[in-house]
Amino acid sequence: MNIWLFQHWQALSQTFKKLVNTPLSSLLSIIVIGIAFSLPLGIYTLLGNLQTISGDTVNTPQLSLFLKLNASHTDIENINSQLEKFPSIASFQFISKEIALQQLQQESSLNDIASNLIRNPLPDAFIINIQQISPDELENIRATIKKWPEVEHVQVDTDWARRLDALLRLGQLAVLMLAVLLSLALVIVVFNTIRLQILTKRDEIEVSKLIGATDSFIRRPFLYFGAIQGMGGAIAAWLLIALSIQAINESLVELAQLYASDFHLNHLSLQDSLSLLIFSALLGWLGARLSVAQHLSQIEPK
Repeated sequence: MNIWLFQHWQALSQTFKKLVNTPLSSLLSIIVIGIAFSLPLGIYTLLGNLQTISGDTVNTPQLSLFLKLNASHTDIENINSQLEKFPSIASFQFISKEIALQQLQQESSLNDIASNLIRNPLPDAFIINIQQISPDELENIRATIKKWPEVEHVQVDTDWARRLDALLRLGQLAVLMLAVLLSLALVIVVFNTIRLQILTKRDEIEVSKLIGATDSFIRRPFLYFGAIQGMGGAIAAWLLIALSIQAINESLVELAQLYASDFHLNHLSLQDSLSLLIFSALLGWLGARLSVAQHLSQIEPK
């Protein structure tokens, strides 16, 4: 076991020395890999943030029920009692036309318009929170309430979120396809890099085989080199996305304040970050493994 660990430590040390001795070429390769991975990674991060917004809204669907302008107090009581009979309704809140007008007047951008109104044009309304149900069941509730004689209009406040969620699923498929293509590109880049290294060290490999070095001993440094390059590219991609998110969040502060919100983009989670590092290292290892398997067998001591 000690010999096995020593051999791996020796191979790893040789790999780091190789990276240090060729800093420019190693850095360029890592940057190229990082830029390639930053594209699907950035789209994935953006989709994740949008998915959080739409998911929170879809999981708590709401109906806005607007009464007719001439609805009486009796009509309001009648609707209130009918809403209590729906088992799928988690809760509801009545907002009178007077309260709605006051809220409108509190909006700084609409204050002048609301103050100059001769009469209140707003209807009484109910804000209804629905339990987690299927879209078809939600539409059935909407259609049933819309038929009540006192109701003027029923609006599902989460329609936009459902459409966004459908678009996000399409975007996730596109990210997956792009990630597959760029992963193949990473394997090809590492494959070619290792091929050039093997050709450069051909004489050294022949001598190693003459003195009894096994194929596993010879290929081990190349495998570490591919894995480290892949991991370095993942770190570069992570840093690019982190810096981009930081810059975007700084620009979003003013926009979020205009909408009385604290919305900001979240960074990659720890689990996603670790998955990125492991996945990139495996791709680099795979590219090196394929290259070594093809070219090392062609080198035999003369």
